[in-house]
Parts: sequence; C-alpha cells; structure tokens
Amino acid sequence: MLVRTNALTKRYGGFTALDGCTLGVPAGETFGLLGPNGAGKTTLLRLLLGYLNPTSGSATVAGCDSATDPLSVRRRTAYLPGEARLFRRMTGHGVLDFFAALRPDCRRDSAARVADRLGLDCSRQVARMSTGMRQKLALAAVLATETPLVILDEPTANLDPTARAEVLDLVREAKASGRTVMFSSHVLSEVEAVCDRVVILRAGRLVHDERLDHIRRGHRIAARFTGAFAGVPPALADRVRATAAADGRVVLEASDSLAGLLGWLATLPVEEIQVEPVGLAAVYDRFHRPTVATEA
Repeated sequence: MLVRTNALTKRYGGFTALDGCTLGVPAGETFGLLGPNGAGKTTLLRLLLGYLNPTSGSATVAGCDSATDPLSVRRRTAYLPGEARLFRRMTGHGVLDFFAALRPDCRRDSAARVADRLGLDCSRQVARMSTGMRQKLALAAVLATETPLVILDEPTANLDPTARAEVLDLVREAKASGRTVMFSSHVLSEVEAVCDRVVILRAGRLVHDERLDHIRRGHRIAARFTGAFAGVPPALADRVRATAAADGRVVLEASDSLAGLLGWLATLPVEEIQVEPVGLAAVYDRFHRPTVATEA
C-alpha cells in the first residue's frame, strides 16, 4: 500500500474531527474521498501530510511516517489544498517559475502545458486573476510535479465545464502514468468518472469503502405487487435488501448481477416495476440523506 492509516484519530478538546480511520490505498489507484463539509476529509489529508499531529493512530506514505518524518512524505506528494493561496504580486509565469525552482520534480515545461490545456493566460498578475484562474494556476503547479502521490482537494472548484473536463482527463493521465491520486470532491459525478474506489466519511468516521466497479453493478428496483410481498428468499438475502416505500411499493436494492433476481421476480405477481442503476449518488445518500422506509 502506498498510503496507510491505522486507527488515525484527531481530537480538539471534546470534539473529534477524525475518529479511528483505518484505510489503505495501493499504488496506481485513483481514490475518491467523499463526505459533506465537516466530515473529516481535510483533517485526514492534513494528517497524512504531517501538517497536523494525530491524537492517536498512525499514517504512512510510501513507508514514511507522517508524524515523525513529514518532510519525506511531502517529497513524495503533490498537494492541491481546498483553498490554494498564491503570490498575488507575481504573474502566472512567475508562480510556475517559483515552484519549478523550489521543487526539482516540478517540471516547468509540463506546468506550461497544463496551464495551456486549462486555457490559462499566465502573463496576467495573480491579483488580477479570477478565482477560477487562480485554481487553474495551482493545478498547473501541482499536476506538473512528478511524485508518486497526488492529493487533490476539490480540484474543480470554481472551474467552468470545459476546464472541469480537462482536469478529469489530467487525473486519468496521472493514473495511466502509474501515479496514485487521492481525489476529494463534492461533485459525485466527477468522482464516479475517474475513481477506482471511494470511501465515505461521516462525522469523522469512515462509514463506507467500496470499489466503483462494484457500485456500477448495483441496481434499484421499485415494484408494486397485486398481492402481499413475502420477502426476499434466503438464496438472495446476502445481495438484495428490501424496504417498503411510503407509496406502497417495495424497493429492492441489489448489490450484484440482476440475473438471479429477475428470475425470482418473474415468479411474483408484479403489477408495476422500474429498474435503474444505483450509482454513486444513491450510495452516498444512504449515509447522508437517509430516506424514510421500513424493512419489507
């Protein structure tokens, strides 16, 4: 694993920002980090980079301990914070020159190419740039830094749709080159488009960890029956969850192939049925926007 955390915890007095987080990110994976504001995402990233000291637990990046050897961690990491601050009196060219001189692994020619792909005029002074332009400049500096790990915290914030699509392409290219990308975002469609796996944080705790290819196999089936619904048969109980919706329908959430499930449904007195892919949004809503339903 390139990134590991073990029971990683951060408390501020009586408030727990991150609670017992254990996870692993293998090399070459694009890893999505989800959760609302205050869920603990930024705290986790700052602990990984050694900007914060944990209350308990541990974190390592490429075998380097984040608390005791943070400089080694940062040498192996390119990090885009959620609110990147740049030198306002410099031009865009000056900012890229600065980071290329500061870090030998920041390739100035690569930074110029990224800036050009994002449609950024680097001759403009940072103070005269819009928020979106400053975001593009920060992305150019980060994505041109050739490190094993890239951490992107809300990388598409304040960007137009064309630039957002370009950033996703750049993330795919980073993965294709063998780099590991941690991608924290509120835009679920972007996470679903580029990530191999996602974890969901809620109130500082890791509540879900799942691969996107598994999520894509899931389906939600809303059915209305002419008679009573007898429940899910034991043979399907491990991959189908049934709830009774407020409108009288039964909602079945299937976590795997539909083959066996549809064969069973064909034997039931179905009056109306609707089948749709679950998708990442439905998984996220399960933890952050629970619906009112009862077990069927």
